[in-house]
Amino acid sequence: MNHQVRIDRFRSARGDHTLVVLEGFHPLKHAIRFGAELLDVVAAEDGDLEKLVAEYAPDAAAKVAEHVRVIPADVFAKLAPVTPPTGVIAIAMRPKVSPVQMLDDQDPAPVVMLENPRNLLNIGAVIRVSAAAGAAGVLTTGPQDPWNPAAVIAATGLQYAIPVARIDSLPACHRPLVVIDPGGEPLRQGLLPSNAILAFGAEREGLSRELLARATHCVSIPMAPGVSSLNLATAVSAVLYAWRLGL
Repeated sequence: MNHQVRIDRFRSARGDHTLVVLEGFHPLKHAIRFGAELLDVVAAEDGDLEKLVAEYAPDAAAKVAEHVRVIPADVFAKLAPVTPPTGVIAIAMRPKVSPVQMLDDQDPAPVVMLENPRNLLNIGAVIRVSAAAGAAGVLTTGPQDPWNPAAVIAATGLQYAIPVARIDSLPACHRPLVVIDPGGEPLRQGLLPSNAILAFGAEREGLSRELLARATHCVSIPMAPGVSSLNLATAVSAVLYAWRLGL
């Protein structure tokens, strides 16, 4: 593949919702670990890919070696708006995710729902902590794509570890809907039901009236007096680990 064709391919992939652009070594590492179908892996000729693989992901060494192509640094710099400092970038297939199947799963783990989140880095951070805590998946509403390269960077590619999808609105399902809202009952032991949907509002607006009206439980995160809110990803972390620890 000549250099201009590869540059065009990476640029067009950013707008293709069947593909994922993995900017950096750590998103690539997790994509490989969780079974991503790689289409193109490119490393800058002056990069430290071998050292990164040896230090952080020896389990991915064979897959990286199978797919990687080394190209001049000046060509590599044209593959993304901001050049990945780890000197590697890749294109992979986006997995097909069924929100209905995610919600129908009888596993006791919760599904995290973000209603109209605005910040891609927050979305990625939520996906990262949701994967770490063992959530059943992440759903988002609104225009932001949870598979956008910026969200993938923030999640270090852990979109591949759990189901992640964008939906227009929350469909009816058997799971209890728990909304996290300052007006709710303070989080305590036994308050989070099994198999719940944990819904979090946008960074400024909070949850919509429509979603609040559908809730079976309304829960708040206890905070010190005078503190009005938490960062979205921090709020999700607090609730997920309260669930995980059985609080």
